[in-house]
Amino acid sequence: MAALFPLVLTRPVASQSTQSVRMTVSDDGHVFRMDGADVSYVFGVNNQQQLQTIYWGRRLAPEDHFPAPQSGRGYASFDLPINVTQHEFVGWGGGLYLEPDVKITFPDGNRDLVLQFVSSKLESDALRVVMKDISREVYVTLHYAMDRETGIVRRWTDIENRTGAPFTIEQAAAGTFNLPRSADYHLHFLSGRWAGEWNVRDEAIRGGKIVLESRRGSTGSQNNPFFAIDRDVSTNQEQGEVYFGALAWSGSWQISVEQDAFQQVHVTGGLNAFDFGYRLKSGETFETPAFYGGFSDHGLGGASRLMHRLEIDSIVPGAPHPRLRPVLYNSWEATEFNVDEAGQMALAEKAASIGAERFVMDDGWFGKRNNDSAGLGDWYVNPQKFPHGLKPLIDKVHSLGMQFGLWVEPEMVNPDSDLYRAHPDWVLNFPGRPRTEGRNQLVLNLARPDVRAYVLGFLEKLLDENQIDFLKWDYNRNWSEPGWPAVPPEDEKSVYYDYVRNFYGILAELRAKHPQLEIESCSGGGSRVDLGVLRYADQVWPSDNTNPVDRLLIQNGFTYAYSPGLMMAWVTDSGNVPGQAAYSLSFRFLSSMQGALGVGADLNKYTPAEMAEAKRLIADYKAIRETVQRGALYRILSPENDRERSATEYVSRDGKQVVVFAMLITGMEHYAYPTLKLHGLDEDAMYKLTAFEGNAERGTPAVASGAYWMHRGLDPALYGNFQGAGFTLEKVEAQ
Repeated sequence: MAALFPLVLTRPVASQSTQSVRMTVSDDGHVFRMDGADVSYVFGVNNQQQLQTIYWGRRLAPEDHFPAPQSGRGYASFDLPINVTQHEFVGWGGGLYLEPDVKITFPDGNRDLVLQFVSSKLESDALRVVMKDISREVYVTLHYAMDRETGIVRRWTDIENRTGAPFTIEQAAAGTFNLPRSADYHLHFLSGRWAGEWNVRDEAIRGGKIVLESRRGSTGSQNNPFFAIDRDVSTNQEQGEVYFGALAWSGSWQISVEQDAFQQVHVTGGLNAFDFGYRLKSGETFETPAFYGGFSDHGLGGASRLMHRLEIDSIVPGAPHPRLRPVLYNSWEATEFNVDEAGQMALAEKAASIGAERFVMDDGWFGKRNNDSAGLGDWYVNPQKFPHGLKPLIDKVHSLGMQFGLWVEPEMVNPDSDLYRAHPDWVLNFPGRPRTEGRNQLVLNLARPDVRAYVLGFLEKLLDENQIDFLKWDYNRNWSEPGWPAVPPEDEKSVYYDYVRNFYGILAELRAKHPQLEIESCSGGGSRVDLGVLRYADQVWPSDNTNPVDRLLIQNGFTYAYSPGLMMAWVTDSGNVPGQAAYSLSFRFLSSMQGALGVGADLNKYTPAEMAEAKRLIADYKAIRETVQRGALYRILSPENDRERSATEYVSRDGKQVVVFAMLITGMEHYAYPTLKLHGLDEDAMYKLTAFEGNAERGTPAVASGAYWMHRGLDPALYGNFQGAGFTLEKVEAQ
């Protein structure tokens, strides 16, 4: 057996863990292994010089070695060996019928691309593997990195043109994750629409291909670029093996889940090939988005907790120590477009009085913006609404002890605007064709250098001249007519790639110049939430639907892929219709306290009693905020499939605090609320129970062991409709 020479890689993370990533390469250079957390990932160079998956799953012993893999054995003339092999990355050529990772058209019309292994290199924190076409000077470099705390693998690919002439990339993936052979896999994914995002779907994987995608120019809410695959019905929230992953891209994307003719499952993720073409000049290199893949043997809940840890410790701004999300107040529902200096100051005083830490003025402060049909694109302060500029309001907000935030929508323009009248060519368009409007607006072509410069310029001016702490960056429509007439026709389809790269570049430059600035990614709700934008956005807006019952379902689905600490959750008046049963303020707050709490209600209509109750609940949230935003989430009762109840549990990283939310939507026939058996506690430790909202059933002990709370459980006293309770369990230190 070939010996392995390990290179141990370490990097700082938030916890005090002593784990490290162990990367090894066999002495013949043909077997590569990564070990991190509880996961091992192994692949190698087969006898056809292709890269082939060997093993992905629970961490193996260091002594476990693997020989170089052998390519699959073909069956008759209809299934050549290339279609039976579990490729890490494969070009379209050589008789391939499966989903390729890359497809290229060359100037002479050739479209055959057969990649073979050239070399590998261990770097400080990653592995590089180089492949090359069998005859043309096309080089593909595969990058692998593993997160030491979660074992999640990050993959991305560089495609380099050394042929001496341009060629067109028609399909480009980061790579393919291959699962162990099995015929009983189920796919879990997230789908939805505006105001109905984050529905958890599942589908049996059978022969053929399931495609999750967006063709919208942005991430979209119809599907989110996340997948989770388990093996059979025995898998649940806390048990069973799960393979999961997500794509870091905020444009049109595709994840294909394909079971081949021999019941092997391949998951390929990257740019959407629909309407895509990128002309790569000689000497240039094209970089794909990153594709993340992980493994958990603690069910879907375990997979989610690994994703949350990766995001908070390794991806979001400030990682591994990102700032906690402040309690936010937003003015939209109180004033909509009718903002002015006096009204916003009065709202700010009310927001500060209940404990808000950040005041955000929403749409209507700029240009001739009195409704959604005009002014978008003209980013100057409206002189009638703010005759002295924004400074008096910002100074007032800061004097109240709050940060100041502002709503912007930089990538859009109203046809009724000075910007559009001056530059009608700046929008995505096909000459001579209609320009489809959505919300009375068009999409600026951010791929254009002049548009990029304009957007970056006005944002820098706004931030340079005003002490703004936060931007709510909105994006309220999808693409149409994605033309770019200013470039040659053969280059127009690169708009899908260049737009997103410029979007990321603007965010990166703003953050570098203004390091205290925080940004929220919003797109009419959750239409631009992905691991790509999360490198630049501190928080995201999951849905415009703020109904507290609907949000239980929306927030449940969101947390399959993304951390509760990134999810803005507002308390509003949504659902409180005159003449109908209203949701209590307590119920609305408890729904929103399960993420990053915000308030979007019209405080001008709050009674003194409601103001006092809101202040108390916000204070309660601040006492549990770190556990909710940074702790381990356990879904105890799911609101999926119109269930009447929802219950979530959060365990702090140090294990000293546990937070439980129990929500009763409909109390049918006076049945008692189900017993909640908790997770993640120290069985031998004692925990003190406190109800900060609602009560537990009579007879519930004030102090009991972790074993008691996990095996006997907690009984919330909830009866009726739209009732909620919140509890903390604090570990009792040994005397």
